[in-house]
Amino acid sequence: MLRRTCLALTAAILTVGPALADGHGMKKDIVDIAAGNDSFSTLVAAVQAADLVETLKGEGPFTVFAPTDEAFAALPEGTLDELLMDENSDQLTSILTYHVVPGAVMSGDLENGMEVETVQGETLTIMTEGGVTVNGATVTTADIEASNGVIHVIDQVLLP
Repeated sequence: MLRRTCLALTAAILTVGPALADGHGMKKDIVDIAAGNDSFSTLVAAVQAADLVETLKGEGPFTVFAPTDEAFAALPEGTLDELLMDENSDQLTSILTYHVVPGAVMSGDLENGMEVETVQGETLTIMTEGGVTVNGATVTTADIEASNGVIHVIDQVLLP
């Protein structure tokens, strides 16, 4: 009887343990969300190449306007390959940080004609009439909440 109880208890711990170890219901950070979504494989590769992973896993909060793989594919041929070269890491970092705004800016906080300063230092213009755009890029999915900010999916790569 004692042996069966111990075996049952052990089985229960082994079953529940991994579920509890998986963040205790905590939200994933911006990088983890992007890495877990097939639509952001190019963005994740670029963030890794620019050595921005630890920054975007940081406390934040950050608002990231995240271009999809299709947005990167729409860049002129060879542009992405050139940006991913080691010698162009400063340019890649500038482009990626142009997609990041300090603070968590939810879609409900946006106003037509609003300007927000990016981590890169330049500003983005938000328009809300007829859908939300950021410097002309359409927000296709808004308010993906992360433990350290928010992601808004966009259909173009923003260039400073």
